[in-house]
Amino acid sequence: MYSKPIEQLIRAFSKLPSVGPRTAERYVFYLLKSGKKDVAELTNSLKTLIESIQSCEECWDFVDESPCTVCADKKRSKQTICVVKEPQDLQQIEKTGTYAGTYHVLRGTLKPSAPDTAKYLKIAELLERIKKEPTTEVILALSPDLPGEATMMYLEKVLKEANSDLNITRLARGLPMGSDIQYADEITLGSALKHRTKR
Repeated sequence: MYSKPIEQLIRAFSKLPSVGPRTAERYVFYLLKSGKKDVAELTNSLKTLIESIQSCEECWDFVDESPCTVCADKKRSKQTICVVKEPQDLQQIEKTGTYAGTYHVLRGTLKPSAPDTAKYLKIAELLERIKKEPTTEVILALSPDLPGEATMMYLEKVLKEANSDLNITRLARGLPMGSDIQYADEITLGSALKHRTKR
């Protein structure tokens, strides 16, 4: 049995995604062995994060000033909104350098077993945006897993109800470049066939 402060920190680390009690324990003892300077640096970084990070009033990304740089950029098209699950997804799309519209971060996806989870997502805020902004297209850039599919189907329904002229699109799916057909799963291969392109 560890002392109370150690147990408390192990429990706190265990709440992080993909961190079990054993990994949390290793983190705590790493910090104890590394000395006060490293612990102070971590403490200051967490304090700064809590004090300075806020939600962008338009896209709901986590930022240090609102609106964020993407939403404030006059060169970005307000006609297209790319809907993503998390801020990390937004960063992945930005790295491609090919998208010039704006974003909307849902902060999660629907759980098919619990349909009331919709109220915890930023869906109402998205519907409000398409009323205010000159939106012509909404790109649903969510993962094609069960929660992602359920969320996209729900969004297609509510967006069409809000604006029947809205163009709702999804990311293309199929075989990645350099992959081998024999190792592709049925869903990926089926999607590649369905969304095949003419050359």
